Amino acid sequence: MKKDRNYPKPVLTPGEVAKRSGVAVSALHFYETKGLIFSTRNGGNQRRYSRDVLRRVAIIKIAQRIGIPLATVSDSLMHLPANKRMSTQAWDALTQHWREELDKRIETLTRLRNDLDGCIGCGCLSMRDCPLRNPGDRLAQQGSGAVLLDPEQDEEKR
Repeated sequence: MKKDRNYPKPVLTPGEVAKRSGVAVSALHFYETKGLIFSTRNGGNQRRYSRDVLRRVAIIKIAQRIGIPLATVSDSLMHLPANKRMSTQAWDALTQHWREELDKRIETLTRLRNDLDGCIGCGCLSMRDCPLRNPGDRLAQQGSGAVLLDPEQDEEKR
């Protein structure tokens, strides 16, 4: 007598992926249009996802939670096989790249926060001196006056 084993299904419907991953079906379709995940079509032209898509969706969700742009996620996932489980080495390389990007963002945000502390209560928004609106007086290179409000200057830059 043959035992009936509960082997995982080789492919999943969009609804099954959505339920397992906690992502809306519309998000799955969006990810697919961006090349982040891939599906095949069955005989009835319905999408089917291989089980590895659950891991890719988890990676996308992690990246979004820590603020990694989808374009960066897409670039990172392009280097991985679409229907294969991610190796430990591939995950290490991916997270190292993301760590570097996060470190740069943290540095920028810390600098902005510290500059903001110097401006709280001032309210001047000086076009020449404000470290938030015009760091290093870079707008002076574009001419005199309120260059950000001058539509003619905007047209000249185009």
